[in-house]
Amino acid sequence: MKNIAVIGAGTMGNGIAHVFAQSGFSVKLIDVSEKALEKGINTIAANLDRMVAKGTITNDEKFHTIGNIITYTDIEDGVVNVDLVVEAATENIDLKLKIFKDLDKYCDAKTVLATNTSSISITQIAAVTKPERQDKVIGMHFMNPVPIMKLVEIIRGYNTSDEVTKAIMELSEKLGKVPVEVNDYPGFVANRILMPMINEAIETLYNGVAGVYEIDTVMKLGMAHPMGPLQLADFIGLDVCLSILNVMYDGFKNPKYAPCPLLVNMVRAGKLGVKSGEGFYDYSESKKAEKVAYKK
Repeated sequence: MKNIAVIGAGTMGNGIAHVFAQSGFSVKLIDVSEKALEKGINTIAANLDRMVAKGTITNDEKFHTIGNIITYTDIEDGVVNVDLVVEAATENIDLKLKIFKDLDKYCDAKTVLATNTSSISITQIAAVTKPERQDKVIGMHFMNPVPIMKLVEIIRGYNTSDEVTKAIMELSEKLGKVPVEVNDYPGFVANRILMPMINEAIETLYNGVAGVYEIDTVMKLGMAHPMGPLQLADFIGLDVCLSILNVMYDGFKNPKYAPCPLLVNMVRAGKLGVKSGEGFYDYSESKKAEKVAYKK
């Protein structure tokens, strides 16, 4: 696999494009929005500048990485002659199903289709493609921030072949990542464990057991977590947390995955965390989660 297309130039998409390009792959970064593409490329350049400043890479490597990325606003044009497509669009089932229908129509028969979904069923996504394509649909769940985090969850759909799974595991290693193979159930492994913990932290706040600072401090100093669960929720995006919990609740029909009413209300109020400038913490002056915003 040499030629890669990445769908979506947001936080995850530009990070995925970055690691492929830095590893020497030709990358086509596709987004319907020119503005999103421009922002994505600027983010990649800024991250590379930081790496140059730290001495992790040279200036030549930076320019070579940027040179490996071409941007497109049209999916049909962008996926010509690619070996792998990694879809990293918004975590919305209808949008993802539409994208995979289009990819099935526009891509070569040999092209492997991967999704960076953090919770949606790979089997459900594969089902909108032709029967002969379904063995080539797989999950590649990168962690944020992609250039730094080593883990990639490789999720086999019901029909994903051994050959495709092996190829994607080996490809992930070429990116300097550690791939872990998991089966296709709601939330996979990472979010099946993480999201109930975040939700329980929000419940603890909602029930008045302790405040934001206190809950995060207990988990950081008591459990050696690098970031408290409420700060982590802000970093991930409260809307993303809610979406993943809803997928798990719908998939398992188990009340332990039901989102806390406080989380639902905060998302409705537009308090999404770092991206909106406020969640459990106030990010108007600093992205470091130093000032608590939530007041009961």
